[in-house]
Amino acid sequence: MFIDLNHGSGFVYGHAPASVSIGERIDALVDAALVAERAAIAPRDYLGASRIGEPCARRLCYELMQTPVDDGADFGGRLLRVFETGHRFEDMTIRWLRHAGFDLRTHRRNGEQFGFSVAGGRFRGHIDGVIVEGPDVGIAYPVLFEHKALKSSSWQDVVKHGVKTSKPIYWAQVQVYMAYLSVEQTLFVALDKDTQALRYELVPFDPPAAQALSDKAVTVIRAVEARELLPRVSDDPDFYLCTLCPYRIRCHALVPGGLA
Repeated sequence: MFIDLNHGSGFVYGHAPASVSIGERIDALVDAALVAERAAIAPRDYLGASRIGEPCARRLCYELMQTPVDDGADFGGRLLRVFETGHRFEDMTIRWLRHAGFDLRTHRRNGEQFGFSVAGGRFRGHIDGVIVEGPDVGIAYPVLFEHKALKSSSWQDVVKHGVKTSKPIYWAQVQVYMAYLSVEQTLFVALDKDTQALRYELVPFDPPAAQALSDKAVTVIRAVEARELLPRVSDDPDFYLCTLCPYRIRCHALVPGGLA
């Protein structure tokens, strides 16, 4: 017997043409749900350690001001799926390391995530974890734990050049963590999402760099509080960093004396 599962179900997709596949229709629903879920989350009202390595100070001002991005530059559902897979891979790596004998902790005893908060809460961050003990593999414990899941080409670049050169924003992030949490090294773990290969790198603390990054955070926060914009990374809208920026149109269309 044939059962019409749509009959009387109240499901209305709209007048999609016959050329639109079932997969495309489901994808659209999934993406719309993810975008709606993200929209329901209150935006950050602070500068995060994960962003302080961003080379364009003006972009950081826009982000902290919660400035709307250019039309079409919002996070789409596919990118939100990518973000979520990164968290899932992180959970897997943590489980693997714990099974291997590493005492890796992600939360304090009260259930709070390890992190720091300074400047009245305007600059803060949360670490992926801290390894307090483990096998004798040449690590002086404790070390901070930072995890990134990368596409294969990006992972291979980290392997070839190291995190400081290949991913300076990640390197800056762990420098700030080490400064505020008083730890001398970070175990940076990169996972290749295509092969699940893991790359481990001990990143040493660089006090002068950490101080410069902290000073940069203060500069950005003060500028935002004064409703001012710091200089952009380039005055050329076709500069490669500008072409990737979600504020490109707004930034390069600024009128003298005010915010666009």
